[in-house]
Amino acid sequence: MRHLLSCADLDLASTNALLDLAEEMQQVQSRSVKKLPALRGRTVVNIFFEDSTRTRTSFEIAGKWLSADTINVSAKGSSVSKGESLRDTMMTLDAMGVDAFVIRHASSGAAAQVASWVKAQVINAGDGQHEHPTQALLDAFSMRQHFRRIGAEGFAGKKVAIVGDVLHSRVARSNVLLQQILGSDVVLVAPPTLVPTGVNEWDCEVTGDFDTVLPEADIVMMLRVQRERMAGGFFPTEREYTERYGLTPERLAKMKPGAAICHPGPMNRGVEISSAAADAANSLVLEQVAAGVAIRMSVLYHLLGSEEGAIR
Repeated sequence: MRHLLSCADLDLASTNALLDLAEEMQQVQSRSVKKLPALRGRTVVNIFFEDSTRTRTSFEIAGKWLSADTINVSAKGSSVSKGESLRDTMMTLDAMGVDAFVIRHASSGAAAQVASWVKAQVINAGDGQHEHPTQALLDAFSMRQHFRRIGAEGFAGKKVAIVGDVLHSRVARSNVLLQQILGSDVVLVAPPTLVPTGVNEWDCEVTGDFDTVLPEADIVMMLRVQRERMAGGFFPTEREYTERYGLTPERLAKMKPGAAICHPGPMNRGVEISSAAADAANSLVLEQVAAGVAIRMSVLYHLLGSEEGAIR
């Protein structure tokens, strides 16, 4: 495999290999000199056609800590703003001898399309409402560390509840795929208007009853209400949404002992998650952010750090 475009590109062995190497990469974050020579001489271009803080920054840090030459390109600063097509932009950059592209784009399938055009390796940093594989990997990394802290072994038999705006979430799609690979039972919790068409093919439980699922869940992953992708009224008011699908202080108190909270960020505090839940002792939100650098270091190394240039 030359690219990482979807969690469907992974199997259990490759997923565990990425998570295990990320544990080693995480140790770099505590060093006084945060640098490894693994990707010296390699060039990684982070090209983001959508705004991003966590993903873009963590990929940039990951590349630099592995000694790769890391370049950031945004749509506003590229020839795309002058009307150049995505194909021409990517092929122009590819002709400069780039080794890998980390791409985020508003259109589903854009990363796969770019991979068919260029010689460089491609990492999908989020494409439309399709997928975000490295986010699912860092989520799994944080969950695995949490399970180990409470004395649990692995993901088998664990219930992961993914709650909220599933319709517009690429994170949800990637997490469903990856958690199934790892052996978790996934349940999607959302109002009917925010459940995607064809969800019956995802091979997971779907419900609109958060209060029934909550006491049984080992991980509660809250999804952001993506107002920027909503062209119509998907629920009457934010207050009503919070009452039925928000992780309020009252619901926080009803969580299963040992259960943890995840959120891919950015958070709408007071809508899908309360400040009490976001900042709770069992919240993994900041751990997820920290894991982002380690996971992206692992992905870059697996793709670019071997002669074969493949995840193995």
